[in-house]
Amino acid sequence: MGKSPPRVEDAALLTGRGRYIDDLGITPGTLHAAILRSPHAHALIEAIDVERAKAMPGVEAILTGEDIRALTASMVVGVKAPVDCWPIAVDRVRYVGEPVAVVVASDRYLAEDAIDLVEVRYKPLGAVVDPFEAMKPEAPVLHEGFGTLGLANNVASDRRFRYGDPERAFAEAPHRVSVDVRYPRNACTPIETYGVIAEYDPGLDGYDIRANFQGPFSIHAVISRALKVPGNRLRLRTPPDSGGSFGVKQGVFPYIVLIGAAARVVQRPVKWIEDRLEHLAASTVATNRGTRLEAAVEANGRITALDWDQVEDCGAHLRAPEPATLYRMHGNMTGAYAIRNVAIRNRVVVTNKTPTGLNRGFGGPQVYFALERLMQRIAIELGLDPLDVIRRNLVPQGSFPYKTATGAVLDSGDYQTALSVALEKGGHAELLKRRDQARAEGRLYGIGYTAVVEPSVSNMGYITTVLTADERRKAGPKNGAQATATIHIDPLGSVSVHVASVPQGQGHRTVLGQVVGDVFGLPPSTISVVTDVDTGKDAWSIASGNYSSRFAPAVAGAAHLAATRLRGRLAQIAAAQLNILPDEVEFAEGRARAKGNLDNGTSFSRVAAAGHWAPGTLPDGVEQPLRETVFWTPDQLVAPNAKDEVNSSLCHGFIFDFCGVEIDRTTGETKIDRYVTMHDCGHILHPGMVDGQVRGGFAHALGAALYEEHSYGADGSFLSGTLADYLIPTTMEVPDPIILHLETPSPFTPLGAKGVGEGNCMSTPVCIANAVADALGLSDITLPILPSHLADHLYGAEAPPKHSPATRPSVPAKPGARMLTGDGTASVDAPRDKVWAMLLDPQALMAIVPGAHGIEKLSDTQFRAEVTLGVGPVKGRYKSEISLSEMLAPEKVTLTGSTNGALGFGQGVGVVTLSEEAPGRTKVAYRYEAEIGGKVASIGGRLLDGAARVVIGQFFSALAAQAGGAPKRGLVAFLRRLFGRRS
Repeated sequence: MGKSPPRVEDAALLTGRGRYIDDLGITPGTLHAAILRSPHAHALIEAIDVERAKAMPGVEAILTGEDIRALTASMVVGVKAPVDCWPIAVDRVRYVGEPVAVVVASDRYLAEDAIDLVEVRYKPLGAVVDPFEAMKPEAPVLHEGFGTLGLANNVASDRRFRYGDPERAFAEAPHRVSVDVRYPRNACTPIETYGVIAEYDPGLDGYDIRANFQGPFSIHAVISRALKVPGNRLRLRTPPDSGGSFGVKQGVFPYIVLIGAAARVVQRPVKWIEDRLEHLAASTVATNRGTRLEAAVEANGRITALDWDQVEDCGAHLRAPEPATLYRMHGNMTGAYAIRNVAIRNRVVVTNKTPTGLNRGFGGPQVYFALERLMQRIAIELGLDPLDVIRRNLVPQGSFPYKTATGAVLDSGDYQTALSVALEKGGHAELLKRRDQARAEGRLYGIGYTAVVEPSVSNMGYITTVLTADERRKAGPKNGAQATATIHIDPLGSVSVHVASVPQGQGHRTVLGQVVGDVFGLPPSTISVVTDVDTGKDAWSIASGNYSSRFAPAVAGAAHLAATRLRGRLAQIAAAQLNILPDEVEFAEGRARAKGNLDNGTSFSRVAAAGHWAPGTLPDGVEQPLRETVFWTPDQLVAPNAKDEVNSSLCHGFIFDFCGVEIDRTTGETKIDRYVTMHDCGHILHPGMVDGQVRGGFAHALGAALYEEHSYGADGSFLSGTLADYLIPTTMEVPDPIILHLETPSPFTPLGAKGVGEGNCMSTPVCIANAVADALGLSDITLPILPSHLADHLYGAEAPPKHSPATRPSVPAKPGARMLTGDGTASVDAPRDKVWAMLLDPQALMAIVPGAHGIEKLSDTQFRAEVTLGVGPVKGRYKSEISLSEMLAPEKVTLTGSTNGALGFGQGVGVVTLSEEAPGRTKVAYRYEAEIGGKVASIGGRLLDGAARVVIGQFFSALAAQAGGAPKRGLVAFLRRLFGRRS
């Protein structure tokens, strides 16, 4: 340990031989599922007609909410309230992308085609996406059951906490400094999406389900209850490899229930792989949070009290383990600082957005964005150096283990030394000079600082802090963080390790090979490591899984304990063979040998295999040396006490970051000049792996700071549904951080290790924000820091246009809806009367309208059409109704219409005018304005506008051809056919 041997995983992963969920073999006869999702953020489901879809050859079943409700039980809701939580919409939809029906067919292509034929009649309801608006009495109600709690509208929980004497501290403080911040939604977007392969055994009345689920395996109980089977009849298996998760794949569990129920109906295995658009719109994301944080501050910057008011937006449903994001950091609400008086108010709110769940950093980014913005504001408002404010408040040297006001036990650290080393080795003095020089030249340059505590190995009982002490007593205590590991020795003396922790890139096989190899004196490459989990035969507990940065401190620690116990027995066997005492045996270089006489030894395999080949020769009192399983849980993780104090995590790393940024005056782009990040993550097991974890967390954090946001219109339309709109930094945008380390081993973990994978997601967004605020002199700053967000500060308010835009037809738009507008002209080689007649003839329109399946004339001014249209990656079937008005034949007509389909809805109005361009030649001019919603609204604006031009161009090209216009050749004609001739 402590060295960086090459990762043993990489040969397979880099040559395409990884085994992910979609690579696993399936049983012959396996069916495939596709999911119809809601285009509305909030609507009643009045009717679902599946008959046309069912009639398609190859379609085996279609399940709707009523079917799922009959087959399953409601999933667990995170608070005590009479509220159901289903994996599919029942009676109404509450967010764009919520499942409405599941189609099961012989292949995925047929299932997707059948979705287009499922007809759903919705009655749209008012939607609310802002958690503060959701609490108002007039806001739409998402779940009537929450109203029985006696709280504000759409509030699922409202708890207040008090530690120390914050009222007195505020009364005596000479200064009060506060910040109001809104932390946005974002997600870590793994390259591999969700996947489930479910099989139902009617004889056993049980399920065998494979899914790329990451844990915690407390969710196993949620799934089995929802599927109405005992836990021992739900076999949940994970694949050997996972294409990233970062917390997100915890959220696959509703689909495990959904696809499991589908398998029960069809009595055959069913496979479902989520596509990228589904994942962006409807998987799971981090919570957005509104926070008001106030500090009582002495004249020198010392903080004596904090007053938190947090409003957590958990989306449309409070799915397990939420509201865990809000409470994961409860013991750490004072961060890295020694603050003894704290008041907290936590409110959990539901809105018409995607439900939330685990996401890298899990509650930390939201807390530290408020706390560290506050630290900068204290320095500015009191005229102090921000570094002095940080130093003055840090937990002092020699105080560890240190119990925070809210109950966390900070296990080890030397925060002051870490800060000093970072400033020296990170070149802080030089950075100050660069800032001075840049400002002297008129450039916008700023420096930001952040000090945070990174918790790891979550206490399984912290979420119960959402309950009152009386409610917890009635429910019984919950606590701990059990990790499991099994060491097995085969008949040839080879060593295998199995852990209940699904790898997501952390190098489990490499690190566990190091840990166990060191114990037995074997090369790490000789240790076989198995990391896929099978609840039907493996050792596991509810805490099993790969989350909360628990691998190095808990899982690797459990493996070390199991290997150490087994080595103790092998030492007794070797001692008997070598005629020495067990204490004199050492294992090194593949041998068991006497410490003082290296020639007196034997091979490790000979000693290790004795339990298989010659158990009768084992010394008296020696237990079997073939296998050892350890279940380890730390004593420090106890249940929340009567005072609501909770040690929410076992160990706590320390991070101090500082950075220099420059804002481009012309483009508004934020450029990172230097980023320094100092980590104390305890004993480092594999320096190279730790370096990778820090860089990965930094890249995710950079996205949160500068690029990524799940954006919604005021009507709940999802506006970030493609990677053209949800921007993720690539290697070209991610600078190379300076990474420094200070090691203070944890006294609470077997190897002294702490977690390191999430810390920069907590520290980096606010560090960059503080630097930008320093550069621009901003008191308030919102993520992501886009050039458009900085434009008003850089350039002032945008001036009104010099010329009024051309008058367009008007469609009554919903606030925040995605709007499309356009105008243009096209020339058609036909007289006006002929063109006018064609525009009113259903048979002619059938040949002209792109993707038309049928056009029905209901009256002289009413038409109904069914068309298939594609916009980028979104393609679907739509039903449209169009009415004509203000008709002045053959010169002008106004068209008003609406459309609905599986992928979205819309309404619009357009004006078409016909004028004689030349004898026998007609100029067609058009203007349109449309409002769209649903999945199609998630497509980027430029792509939508371009698609609209293409469709309109196709229409006029077909119109010209139908009217008898000669086909055109050459580039100009091609462009004319593609777009129409535009003015």
